[in-house]
Amino acid sequence: MTAAIAVIDGKWKTALLWLLEAGPCRPAELRRRLPGLSEKVLTQALREMQADGLVHREVHDVLPPKTEYSLTAFGRDLSDALGPVSDWGHRRLERLVGEQSP
Repeated sequence: MTAAIAVIDGKWKTALLWLLEAGPCRPAELRRRLPGLSEKVLTQALREMQADGLVHREVHDVLPPKTEYSLTAFGRDLSDALGPVSDWGHRRLERLVGEQSP
């Protein structure tokens, strides 16, 4: 469990996994879809995810340079594994809201 948590540790990695599930994205698109994520932190998170084998970085040979990130098969495996955890989180939030209702 610790090895898995270490790969998704941080504020943005699970959100990036979720966005990349839909298909390849350019860095600017990822930043637009995640308000509050700085370019520096995005770059760092994507580099770490690439080093962990979760994302693939493709640089297209055009001017200006175009870079896209996509999930690898290993990254899709992790995303699938996190699905039940996400479902549990939604149930937890519903429970908390129910407890706060009069």
